Amino acid sequence: MERNSGQLKNAPIGVFDSGVGGLTVFREIMRQIPNERIIYFGDTARVPYGSKSQETVTRFSEQIVRFLKTFQVKTIVVACNTASAYALEALEEDCDVPILGVVKPGAKAAAEVTKNGRIGVIATEATIGSQIYTQYIKELNRNVTIYGKACPLFVPLVEEGLLQDPVTDEIARRYLAELIDLEIDTLILGCTHYPLIRSTLGRIMGEKVALVNPAYETALELKGMLADKGLLNQTPPALGSDQYRFFVSDKAEKFVRFANSIIKYGILSAKTVNIEEY
Repeated sequence: MERNSGQLKNAPIGVFDSGVGGLTVFREIMRQIPNERIIYFGDTARVPYGSKSQETVTRFSEQIVRFLKTFQVKTIVVACNTASAYALEALEEDCDVPILGVVKPGAKAAAEVTKNGRIGVIATEATIGSQIYTQYIKELNRNVTIYGKACPLFVPLVEEGLLQDPVTDEIARRYLAELIDLEIDTLILGCTHYPLIRSTLGRIMGEKVALVNPAYETALELKGMLADKGLLNQTPPALGSDQYRFFVSDKAEKFVRFANSIIKYGILSAKTVNIEEY
């Protein structure tokens, strides 16, 4: 059945990630477009995606999209750099609602911000290996050099809540040392977990290096896309109408604790879903 424009505007946005990192995207969407309803899914049973094959990440992503579509979402945000790098193309081909990844908005911002043409990207092994940021940035500006650095330990450190910790500090210094030596002036936080340790990364890189947060850039891109399509919700949802709903594939209580520590919204619950059924 076709939905009218009023129903479409009021339809929720679907957001998914391999775990809690996509909450940085969720948080930015809340800030930029506060009238929207959001369904969030974190694949906490199968995190991390960064060390998995393209075939596996694509299969996981397709299952999650099928789950989100049961809520009649009007658009889906792939709030995971690895899934954006590996699965976005397949998802776009197979989906009848607009799908937005986090890589292109971040790449665009970095291409615009850099002054010396030396851009660093820190991300999971999968995202770095895919060369997806290099590809997009080069399309926008051929005269830049992109240096990728896989930082696989950042995700588990963030998931364990070690955001301000000497261990995180020491590992960050080791990872970032070569990028400092390369004199980059722009650093893309190419994993949605990384904005949660932004202050540490900024301190180590120094004030001359601009940090690009794809979560923020994606929220702005989403707002523009919904406006262009006439899908922005103009009226705030009624009180008690479940504006934000959270689903996970495992460890719901741990997810809720972490989500409340970074969103400060008062998330009461997350429902566990057997995502393999989709």
